[in-house]
Amino acid sequence: MHVDGSKLLEQATFARLQAYAPYSKFQVGAALLDSQGNIHLGCNVENAAYGPTNCAERTALFRAIADGHQPGSFQAIAVIGDTDTPITPCGVCRQVLVELCGREMPVFMGNIKGDWTQTTVGDLLPGAFDSRSLDHS
Repeated sequence: MHVDGSKLLEQATFARLQAYAPYSKFQVGAALLDSQGNIHLGCNVENAAYGPTNCAERTALFRAIADGHQPGSFQAIAVIGDTDTPITPCGVCRQVLVELCGREMPVFMGNIKGDWTQTTVGDLLPGAFDSRSLDHS
């Protein structure tokens, strides 16, 4: 399946506008493409206690899982923020991407100026701790 990164980044830009970021003022949006061609949007949602804050990428992934999509069935994700260079997922999001997506899944990273780049989940977190790390047999 061909993935249109610019279309996903456009949807992530829309999702970014929904962010709840009263503390950092740093709005982030994400758009996750599932195996049926549907796009699940996510935005960051902050909390005064900081720890319960959820990133845009995880919001999109958790939303898709809650909507009945299976881990490993996703085709691509895009993330966008107001940064000088294309934004990258944080470490926690990288770990969740490894758990819920294929290692070869495309990740489109952009900024609101229109700069963007593409990588894969596996390249974002080489040597990741995953379910194979738990196999004790």
